[in-house]
Amino acid sequence: MKTLSHTIEVLIRFNEADPLGIVWHGHYIRYFEDGREAFGKKHGMGYMDFFKENVVVPIVHAECNYKKSLKFGDTVLVESTYHPCEAAKIIFHYRLFKKSDNSLVATGTTTQVFLERESQTLILNNPPFFLEWKKQMGLF
Repeated sequence: MKTLSHTIEVLIRFNEADPLGIVWHGHYIRYFEDGREAFGKKHGMGYMDFFKENVVVPIVHAECNYKKSLKFGDTVLVESTYHPCEAAKIIFHYRLFKKSDNSLVATGTTTQVFLERESQTLILNNPPFFLEWKKQMGLF
């Protein structure tokens, strides 16, 4: 099955590091978020596109496997890959690389589901606009 990917650069800021200059572990999940937002912008399926269709897509699962620490001043490459599935959910896989030596610093996944925006009711089938996007992207 075809996948779509997008990679961005994120400069590690001072406020993301502890007194030793090491990035706090929770920020890695934020880098995943940065990657998802950039992916949506690149491939025409951002959060506001869902919102316009009266749908929200909260994360119901997040996982991060830490391989190496990032430090203040590093630049991290965030590779976000959308993995299509038949179920009504959105799955991304991530790989974070330290730009200076291209070393792998973390891997992870997130899973999002579709909710009706106002009632927060779970949508059990892929919304028609999302199926159309997948078709346009050649994902099925």
